[in-house]
Amino acid sequence: MAQRNVYSSKDEPEDAQSPEEVLHSVMQELEALHQNVKGQLNQDITRLQTEKNHLIEDIEDLREQYRKLQSQQMESLSGRYIQQQQLWLKQLAQVLAHNLQDLLVQRFNELSANSGHSVSSPIPSGEFPIPLPPSNYDERASQLLAALDERIDRSFQMLEQDLSSYESELSVRLNNMQTLERQGEELLQNLVNRIREELEEEEEEYVENPFDAQDSYPEESTNSVNSVRAQVLPPTPAPRPQESVPESSSVPSPATAKAPSQVQVGLVLALSSAVVLSLFNVCLRILIKSKNPRMIFGVFELEGVVTRGFGNSLLILLMRLIVVMALMPILATFLYPSVWKDIRRLFESGDRALWGKVLGSAFFLFLSQVLIYLAIGNIPAGIAITIFFIYPIVTVLGSWILFGSRPSTVGFWAMLGITAGLILAGSPSFAAPAPDGGNVGVGVTAALASGITFAGYVLLTQMAAGKLHPIPFSLVNFAAIFVFSSLSLWVPLSENFSPKIDQNVWPGLILGGVVLGVLTLFSYLLNNFAIRFAGAALASVIGTLGPAMTALFGFLIINEKLQPVAILGMAVVTLSVAAMSVERIVAPQKKAG
Repeated sequence: MAQRNVYSSKDEPEDAQSPEEVLHSVMQELEALHQNVKGQLNQDITRLQTEKNHLIEDIEDLREQYRKLQSQQMESLSGRYIQQQQLWLKQLAQVLAHNLQDLLVQRFNELSANSGHSVSSPIPSGEFPIPLPPSNYDERASQLLAALDERIDRSFQMLEQDLSSYESELSVRLNNMQTLERQGEELLQNLVNRIREELEEEEEEYVENPFDAQDSYPEESTNSVNSVRAQVLPPTPAPRPQESVPESSSVPSPATAKAPSQVQVGLVLALSSAVVLSLFNVCLRILIKSKNPRMIFGVFELEGVVTRGFGNSLLILLMRLIVVMALMPILATFLYPSVWKDIRRLFESGDRALWGKVLGSAFFLFLSQVLIYLAIGNIPAGIAITIFFIYPIVTVLGSWILFGSRPSTVGFWAMLGITAGLILAGSPSFAAPAPDGGNVGVGVTAALASGITFAGYVLLTQMAAGKLHPIPFSLVNFAAIFVFSSLSLWVPLSENFSPKIDQNVWPGLILGGVVLGVLTLFSYLLNNFAIRFAGAALASVIGTLGPAMTALFGFLIINEKLQPVAILGMAVVTLSVAAMSVERIVAPQKKAG
């Protein structure tokens, strides 16, 4: 099935007289905006990297100065402490010597006076006489030494007390310095961490995702990949909590910023894309053989090219992808000139998690495509596409489990409506055999399995949203599906699953692949410009008409009639899925209000 790429664009042409002029003006302005934003972002990145280097150098200088000041302070304190101790010891020695000299002079004078050998004049201070020793010299000397020893003990005790008090004061000051040092280190570390986090956030914002920051990539990526292939409506994407960016109330939403004329042109393009998708489904139905030749527009009969089956579905998908891969690179370069830079950056990044999500989503989409082809070959295309719309239910439940995005009341009612519509749409198929000889059980089961596998593809796409632009993402997905299809046909399959092709039908198969591939790319292009003019949400609402339009074109082209109960179920499914899409438009406005 064909699918559309959906992504929002903020810059639109101011006015347009015709779609061709509007398209030409939009492309010129988008290219100018791209070059301008790219130059500004490169300048900002260079400036931020320069400031980051300067900040790192300043921080290293501050740390070095801090270490030098700390060492100098410690050396200064240690030097002053030693000098003060030496000064105290010198003063202490001088005091002790002076006191000892005075005491000895006094004692010698007393001894001289008592012994009758005192001199005619007192002994001057600072001189040491040599008197004659008295008879009790030993006793006096012992008393003198005891008094001297007591005086010295008292002096040493006082000195010890002074040293203890100074040591305790110095210890307190050192502890305070260590506390201040730890606080300074913590403050400096917090400052460095905050600067590093801010720089890393800015670098990630500008370098890892160098696209327009106002583009809603999580929603855009999901919408684009949901619309380009066999589906008509992109599901409601579950926002990732860790990547949610608060929107400024002063910035108008894309829906309100677009002119009415632009919205009208976008709605016409979205409707045209839905028409092309419906024609794709009917052409696929015509390509598969039926029990009786199909009457085209009631004018001429046309037999199918290949029989229904799993292997033939793989072959049809491969033929379609050959045309898509031949033209898609040209179309992708036209829509997004930086597509090859983004793909090269994806290969050089070595991000295994992102590659796993991209390849996993492509594998689920590959299975979904093969199964929906198998379903369309066995039951009417309108019924198959309607049953396929079980994927919004699986997607919403998976988003609830994986992302914690609990559906609203409208979402729950919409899921109940989709379930009831699927039962109503599928029940008539089991009541009567398929009109073209198909297997109803296989068709319904394949349609359900296609919707479930497509839901897995959508969930993986949501996980990778915001890391890769939608157009490079779609191109990589197409290439991966092409590889999966080729490998599946190269691997030997059992007889029930292997392709069964008559050699005479190859020209018709090649022509059918070309038609399907061209319709795929045409729908892709229409849907891209529809999103640029009208926005993703409005385009998705138009996409809900897919099952109804497929059934309508099936009736007009190949006279494929549906029972009233099936039409009622199709209408219920369409309205329920449309309610989900409308809720996506209304919910952000309620939050903003």
